Amino acid sequence: MTQEVVLDILRQALKTAVLLSAPLLLFGLVVGVITNIFQAVTQLSETTLAVVPKFAAMFLALLLFSPWMLDVITDFTIQLFENIPAAVR
Repeated sequence: MTQEVVLDILRQALKTAVLLSAPLLLFGLVVGVITNIFQAVTQLSETTLAVVPKFAAMFLALLLFSPWMLDVITDFTIQLFENIPAAVR
């Protein structure tokens, strides 16, 4: 297994990790910004008001994107297993 093969596998793994985490992070970011704007306008500094909507949005994103996420991670794993014989040589 050469250095290029290891770096290519690492690049693919990082790309997959970013793809899988992006929907959750984006939903959390958007809801967090909206919540922070609401808190700034109303001058409320309630901690649960900042945290609970983010968790709910991220859970909703997980429900919406879980079939796609499962497809992405399954494709990556199948590709990784199929390339084992070529990587071992």
